[in-house]
Amino acid sequence: ACVCEKNKRVTNCRVEDGKCRCDAIGSGITVDCTTLTSKCLLMKAEVMGSKSGRREKPKDAFEDTDGLYDPECENSGAFKAKQCNGTTCWCVNTAGVRRTDKHDSDLKCNQLVRTMWIIIEMKHAERNAPLNAESLKKFFTDTITSRYQLDGRYITSVLYEKPFITIDLKQNSSAKSFGDVDIADVAYYFEKDVKGQSIFHNNAGLNVSIDNEPVKLEKTVVYYVDEIAPEFSMKSLTPGLIAVIVVVVIAIVAAIVVLVLTRRRKGKYVKAEVINFSLWCMCRE
Repeated sequence: ACVCEKNKRVTNCRVEDGKCRCDAIGSGITVDCTTLTSKCLLMKAEVMGSKSGRREKPKDAFEDTDGLYDPECENSGAFKAKQCNGTTCWCVNTAGVRRTDKHDSDLKCNQLVRTMWIIIEMKHAERNAPLNAESLKKFFTDTITSRYQLDGRYITSVLYEKPFITIDLKQNSSAKSFGDVDIADVAYYFEKDVKGQSIFHNNAGLNVSIDNEPVKLEKTVVYYVDEIAPEFSMKSLTPGLIAVIVVVVIAIVAAIVVLVLTRRRKGKYVKAEVINFSLWCMCRE
């Protein structure tokens, strides 16, 4: 028997060829405990843990229906391009994030589109003096390369704009070498660490300390950029955004009506060209 230091969501751990290998909960797929486990297997194990009651939810937890679902994984641990919940299906990227509208089971997802750029945006608690930008950059670069085993060449930027900290991870298909951990897996481990839900066996989260001063992070958001643009339609717009668009359109129509009435009152008929306004938006539910 052995302990899987990099993943506590496993069972049946044993030593094979000098390495600790375990079975991922929920899928039974064997994982190598010397490196990060794929995000797909981690999500599947988390769903199984939630269903069985083995893991207590934080008191402030709420369900993110797009963020956590029971995924279909390949034997390699990668997400299958098409994911379904009953008769509702959608296409995902290599990070397992939905990139199309939801459809019925006839939906075709021809390929698993690669997430080539992940942006991790954090906000620290209010403080009088700003953090030292160079020290901050060194802390996060060292942490990501050592704790999550990501090659430093994939960390393209660590930007500090008080109170926001932004980390850019870029790794396209051609740049990723065999054996390299995936930036999607790194972002997943990182986000869980920051939120105090560490996947590591010792359960210790990430303590952010810049120049020996603890830094409290209040909010963390992860954005994904794919090699091929996502395919969302107007149906995916939130009711609030639709309301804003309706108000804007009504305002435009009202302005045109006022203009026409004003010109008629002056007794002048001027040929007016109506310009078509188009609004484009891409968003996630």
